[in-house]
Amino acid sequence: MADLTGKVAIVTGAASGIGRATAEVLAADGASVLIADINAEKAQEVADQIVGRGQAAAGFGVDVGEEEQVRAMVEAAVTKYGRLDILHNNAALTSADVISRDQEWTNFDPALFERVMRINVVGYALGAKYAVPQMISQGGGVVINTSSTDAILSALVRPMYGASKSAINALTRSLATQYGRQGIRAVGVSPGMIITEGARESVPPEIIAILNKHNLTAREGRPDDIAHLVSFLASDKAGFLTGITVQVDGGLTAHFPTYADDLAVAQV
Repeated sequence: MADLTGKVAIVTGAASGIGRATAEVLAADGASVLIADINAEKAQEVADQIVGRGQAAAGFGVDVGEEEQVRAMVEAAVTKYGRLDILHNNAALTSADVISRDQEWTNFDPALFERVMRINVVGYALGAKYAVPQMISQGGGVVINTSSTDAILSALVRPMYGASKSAINALTRSLATQYGRQGIRAVGVSPGMIITEGARESVPPEIIAILNKHNLTAREGRPDDIAHLVSFLASDKAGFLTGITVQVDGGLTAHFPTYADDLAVAQV
């Protein structure tokens, strides 16, 4: 268990899925957490549940694509808790409606692509824009960005999503490079197929089954798999880690594309 006692964190997209699991783990490990989400009511529900367990949390409604709202989010955390040590940029456009329209470059909707990039990339950059100066003024902090295996491998679908996550990897390296000597670490986490409520709604079961055939761990990924890594990366135990993106994908990206076929042949 990481020790985050006395640290303050913001987690975006924290009302559900990976964000919620991460916020809960950070709070359990001692951090005071601002639960930030476009669904303000649900964010407050998550915060209330955390507080009910004797931990520190508050809800905050934010559209990370809107600069003034992101600025207000950072200010709210600092006003309530006095500092900011951890920013977990996690919010992304992953609804079934968006994924169903993210299919091929030859018929993509430029307006939708702009919206995807606005939330998935500009939103992360805005978080850093306002969080990093606050962290520097305190002597340091860490920005943790949620990437994806789609950033390094291409599927037949979700090209806009993949492009946005590739940009996140570059953003992580750039933040680490520009502000490392001022006490800022920037790291990424790159989930494979993590079975959240949203994943079950937007990804067909047959696709999930195919991906699971390629996991070396022989099980589906869970939100807690990401949450515990984020907590470690946010802690002082990870103080020499920066500028990297960690694959958390059950080994999905570690092997030849023929792995599942090879395994089937070996079992005959």
